[in-house]
Amino acid sequence: MDEYTAEAFVNRDEPVPVLTFSGTTGSPSPDPESKRSRLRESISNSKLKEKLQDGASSRSETGHSLQDRLLTKLLQQVVPTENIEEVLDLPPDKRSSKYLGRPGFSLPLMTNNFRRFNSRIGIVFVFQNRLIRLLTWRNPTHTLSLLAVCTFVCLDPYLLVVLPIAAALLSVTVPAYLVRHPAPPPTIAHSSYSLNGPPLAPPRTIKPAPEMSKDFFRNMRDLQNSMDDFSTLHDGVLKIITPPTNFSNEALSSTIFLFLFVSSCTLFIASHLLPWRLMSLFFCWASVTLGHPSVQQFVLNNRESHLRPHERKAQSWLDAWIARDIILDEPPETREVEVYELQRRKGGQKGEWESWIFSPNPYDALSPQRIAGERPKGTRFFEDVCAPKGWEWGDKKWVLDLGSREWVEARMVQGVEVEVEGERWVTDLVAEDDSDSTPNKGKKISPGWEGDGQGPSGMWRRRRWIRTVRRKGVSSIYEKDG
Repeated sequence: MDEYTAEAFVNRDEPVPVLTFSGTTGSPSPDPESKRSRLRESISNSKLKEKLQDGASSRSETGHSLQDRLLTKLLQQVVPTENIEEVLDLPPDKRSSKYLGRPGFSLPLMTNNFRRFNSRIGIVFVFQNRLIRLLTWRNPTHTLSLLAVCTFVCLDPYLLVVLPIAAALLSVTVPAYLVRHPAPPPTIAHSSYSLNGPPLAPPRTIKPAPEMSKDFFRNMRDLQNSMDDFSTLHDGVLKIITPPTNFSNEALSSTIFLFLFVSSCTLFIASHLLPWRLMSLFFCWASVTLGHPSVQQFVLNNRESHLRPHERKAQSWLDAWIARDIILDEPPETREVEVYELQRRKGGQKGEWESWIFSPNPYDALSPQRIAGERPKGTRFFEDVCAPKGWEWGDKKWVLDLGSREWVEARMVQGVEVEVEGERWVTDLVAEDDSDSTPNKGKKISPGWEGDGQGPSGMWRRRRWIRTVRRKGVSSIYEKDG
C-alpha cells in the first residue's frame, strides 16, 4: 500500500486569475523553543537597541545569517525606541502594539511569519479559483446548480442553516472517507465499488507547502496578484464613493444624505412590507447572470445606444432637482474679537498718559506677564492688528466697548478704577505706601471695582475695543495662501 500517500491540499491546475478594471517547498518553520526562533520573536522596535546591546543576546545572534544581522544593525539606527505618543502626550493609537498587546515590528519575525503564511494560504487560493470558475460559467452545469441552491435558500431562508452542514459533509467528510477507502485500480476486474473491509490507505493530512517547492511559488504568485486586486478594487471604490460623499460638492453630498435619511426612516417603518425573498432571488440571478461572458459582451455593446441616454437623462433630472430644492445659503460663522489699548503714565503721578501698545490681554496687576515683570506684548498701531487665522473682518472698524464694568467683572480684574462714562478707561489703583511706579509681585493692591477718583492711580490704564470677524471659506483660504 505504499502507492497511497498523504498529499498536501495545495495543488491546482491553473493560477488564480487577476481581476482587472477598465481604468486600469522547505520544511515548516522552526520550533518555538529553538534559540533562533526565540531571538527573532524577541526583537521589536521598542527593545531593539536594548536587546542588541545585551551580551547574552549578542552571543545567541551567531545563529543568524549575515544578511539578518546587517538588517538588524540597520534597524537599530532607524527604528525609534521611544513611543512617539508618550513623547508628544498624544492619545494612544488603536493599532499600536502597546494598545493591542501585540508584538512590535521585527524584520526576522515578519520574515518567519511570511514563510509560514505563504506555506498555508494555498487552500484560500484554491477556494478563490473555484469560486471564480463558478461565477464565470466555466462549467455551466456547476453554475446552474449554484443558482438552484440560491433559489431554494432565497425562497426558504431557513435552509440557510443547512448550507454549512451540507458543505462540511460533502467537502470534508466524504472526501476523507474516500481517501481511506479508495476505488480498486482499473486493472482489477470488478462489478461494483465495495465499501466493506478495513481501510486501504492512510488518512489524508493537510500539510504546509514546502519552501522552494512549486506550490510555494504558486502561493507567492497568487498572493502577489491578490494584493494587486485589492489595491485596484480599493482605489476604484474610493474613486466612485469619495467625491459625492466627502462634501466637496456640498449640494450633491447633501442630496445623498437626504436620500439616505429618508430611505432609512422609510425602511424602519415599512421594511416588513417589502418582498425580500423575491428581491433576493432577483438579485442573486441577476448577479450570477451578469458573470456570463455573452451577457457581459451584450451589455457592453448596447451600453452607448440604450443605457447612456437614460444615464444622461437621470443626471440632468438630478442636477435640476438639486439646483431647485437644495439651498445652501447659510451665513458664515461670526465671532467677536477684542483688543486692549494700553496707555502708560509719563513723568510720575502728575504726568500725562501716552499711547503704549495694543495688546490681546488687559495687562492687569494679576496677569502673568505683569507678575513676572515682563512688558506687555502687542503692536504699536491699530492698523497692524490682524484677524485670527482662518477668519476675516466682518465690519469696517473697531468699536469702543462702552460696558467697561461688565468686562472688568467678567475677567475678575481687581485693583482698578473703572470709568463708566466718557472714554471708558480702566486705571490701576496703588496703595498709598507704594512708592514704585510699576506694581510688581508682592505689592499690596487696593481692591474694588470702581474708584472714587480721589486715590492715587497707577502707571497703566486700558480700554477694550471689539470687532466682528467671520470665518473664511476653504476656497478663499486656499486662494489667499496660493
